[in-house]
Amino acid sequence: MPVMSATSLPKTPLDYVAEGYWQDFLTNRPIAGGIAYEAALHNCQLDKSLLSLQRLDTLILQMRRDMIKANIWHEDKLLADERYRNLLIFLAFYAGQVLAKQWQNMPHWYGQFELRARYPELPLITDDFYRHMAVLYKAAATQNEGIKAEVSDKVAVPLFFALEPIGMRLFGHIDRQFQALQGGQVASGLYQAVSALLPNFTSNKANNNVNTEFSANNSLIDDTLINKSPRASQPIVNTAQQISVASTSSSPVSITKVAPTPILTKNLITVPDNIQPTPIQTQPAPPKPAIQIAPTPEIFTQLLTELDEIELVQTAGNEDYRQARKILDQFERHIAKQHKARAQVMFSHKHQASREQALVLLNKSAMAGNTAAMLRLAMYELLGEGLSINNLEDKAASKEAGVDWVKQAASTKDSRAQRLLSKMYYQGVGVTQDIETGKQWLEQAAKNGHLEAESLVAQWQQAQMLITTREQEEHSFKRYQLLIAAVIVAAVLLIIFV
Repeated sequence: MPVMSATSLPKTPLDYVAEGYWQDFLTNRPIAGGIAYEAALHNCQLDKSLLSLQRLDTLILQMRRDMIKANIWHEDKLLADERYRNLLIFLAFYAGQVLAKQWQNMPHWYGQFELRARYPELPLITDDFYRHMAVLYKAAATQNEGIKAEVSDKVAVPLFFALEPIGMRLFGHIDRQFQALQGGQVASGLYQAVSALLPNFTSNKANNNVNTEFSANNSLIDDTLINKSPRASQPIVNTAQQISVASTSSSPVSITKVAPTPILTKNLITVPDNIQPTPIQTQPAPPKPAIQIAPTPEIFTQLLTELDEIELVQTAGNEDYRQARKILDQFERHIAKQHKARAQVMFSHKHQASREQALVLLNKSAMAGNTAAMLRLAMYELLGEGLSINNLEDKAASKEAGVDWVKQAASTKDSRAQRLLSKMYYQGVGVTQDIETGKQWLEQAAKNGHLEAESLVAQWQQAQMLITTREQEEHSFKRYQLLIAAVIVAAVLLIIFV
């Protein structure tokens, strides 16, 4: 039975919808029902590159901020708005195009009807918007002329539910978790999600670029603290740009004769009897891409973002904090590009010495009362990378020191620290999990002007009001039933005695 590639599959109804969205966007024709942030989309320069996905991730984050500031950050209300729903679907269609381009295949979109028919093992939920559709982005073995695919533990389904990372970036937080339909964690953006599904040769090239870039900046890291060279302000080359250039500027691939393609069965790979394989050199199919790991827990990546976005006046330790941060930010950028656990990222002794000097400056700033330094130092202590772990070789003492720094910053009414402390109690990070204490610190953060905390508290209060109203209605209904019953009894007695 022949194996069908993604390009040879017949178009689905959703494929035509995706093409319509894209053509309407390119020609500036209005999409039926309208689309939110349309002008901003055009400013994102959608050229189907990986770098364009970073621009879209920035746009999604801006949407989140806009809604939080306007107090309209409500998931159900947004999904009920056709303009926003069209926007999210358009973003998903575009991400599917970028991913399929990297695999050099035609994307094929399946709605829930096709997904249930082809992949009955997927636990689809009918009313889940984020599982409403998925794209087949590379060649796949199919049976019965593409009507149903045979999926085993050894054959990965090349499906991408593009709405999942969009929803995660737009609405994900500690109290709104997203579960990936195909297992694992949902990526926190389109760039990260698509990068995790790229062919291995692209990932290896990206890793080589990262290593080359960091090697070129070895003296940059050491000079900043030891020699305090002005070269420390030079920008590091963006790895995403390197990946984009590497994937788009490659020379055309020559087409050669290939041997007959084996047919995938459930447990065996066979070749039709009437065809004899010939020893023709072929390019091997790209292996299954490895799942990329976020090196730093999200609770700390969000903290670093907030330290940039939420500025609070610091009265002491500013210069020490600035110097320490300049060095540590370079280490964080390098670690973020490795796509492996932080403990597996190795540095030379010279780099480690520079990093420890930066931590000393950070500690000096924190001791002076700089709350940003306290939080940054707390992060490293909780990760087991701070000064305590080096001096005491005691992970418990390191976590305790990290918690103490966060609590000290929170006691000064730093809303960033209070929000972090609420997450720590909700998740049990460094402390015993305590939902009630987490809620109290969340309310303190909201009281001190933390926008996300304010929105979460407002949503919680609305939920409580709904519960209270429902209980009151149920109580009133029971009283009404008792009143009706009393009237009926009185009427019956009246009839009997009259």
